[in-house]
Amino acid sequence: MPKLPDPTRRTLMQALAVFGTLGLLPGCSTRVKPTTAPLPTPAPIPSLSITPLIRVVAPSGLLPQSIRAEYGVQRLSQAGYRLDNLACLSRRFQRFAGTDAERLADFNGISHAAPPKIVLSARGGYGAMRLLPFIDWARLCPLFKEAGTLVMGYSDFTAIQLALLAQGGVTSFAGPMLYSDFGAPVPSIDTMNAFTRASTSRPLSIRVDAAPMHALKTDGLFWGGNLSVLSHLVGTPYFPAIEGGILFLEDVGEQPYRVERMLQQLNLAGVLKRQRAIVLGDFSLENTKDYYDPSYTLETVAQHIRKVTGVPVFTGFPFGHIRNKATFPLGAMATLATDTWGYSVTFPDYPTTSASGLDFAALTTVL
Repeated sequence: MPKLPDPTRRTLMQALAVFGTLGLLPGCSTRVKPTTAPLPTPAPIPSLSITPLIRVVAPSGLLPQSIRAEYGVQRLSQAGYRLDNLACLSRRFQRFAGTDAERLADFNGISHAAPPKIVLSARGGYGAMRLLPFIDWARLCPLFKEAGTLVMGYSDFTAIQLALLAQGGVTSFAGPMLYSDFGAPVPSIDTMNAFTRASTSRPLSIRVDAAPMHALKTDGLFWGGNLSVLSHLVGTPYFPAIEGGILFLEDVGEQPYRVERMLQQLNLAGVLKRQRAIVLGDFSLENTKDYYDPSYTLETVAQHIRKVTGVPVFTGFPFGHIRNKATFPLGAMATLATDTWGYSVTFPDYPTTSASGLDFAALTTVL
């Protein structure tokens, strides 16, 4: 495995000592509570109940508002989760949540003796791709499989999720992140309920009410994530070679023609034609219009991709950079089936955590 140079003069241990507590971030007047001890919970957890350990990781952008980090930590702690590696939430280096070495240690520092039940991304942005050659996939992939670890996030975290699938066939989860979702001033009840449901029980079925363009019932590995990140990994060792899969894609801040351009790249690389279906989530295009042709929309793009690939394309899947989002496994087998009113995606088997000792109502508390 290549050796990553530390871009700062401080050693990683010194950095962690400095950032052992959550401090003030510029522009914020609220100090985040120290993270060297668990935050108080509204009710004591039974001593015989060992609640899931969450390892928070921040492989991408820095967290601009310390108050949102505090909210996320407090809600998850009050729900009964045990949290680890919270020093990552206050790190800053350039535009990133710490130096490359610090962010790399979020993963390579995971204990083999006591692996976390959940690895939770703090937020997206950019930076995860820089870490891919240096993460110890040979150790972490079998460790996550054996422990049944739920690796959860979206956006730039797609790079980590695709690499886990490509390097070791590890299932991960598209789901809420600490800063973006658990730390929202008013968390989405729908998002928290979806997280609770998918992380603690199975099977899972997600239904979309939208007139389907194809009559179809097919099984395949459900995989994918953020389109921009995914398309930039094509041709690397961190891009999964999936045959007969169901490819899920979402993105934000892209014009319809840019979405098509990235899809064309996947098509020209032979990725799309190897799939049994393509499922498009939210692209946040409600207020985005093509300057040259306002009628050129995401549905226009979907129609063109159907035509040039011959692969069924479905839209409207409830996930993306949106407030109300589903939680579902990536890299797990799924069945996509249509009916008169829409389509559903059903996941029969995937890793889960125990709900024992947890108070999920705390996740929706307005602090």
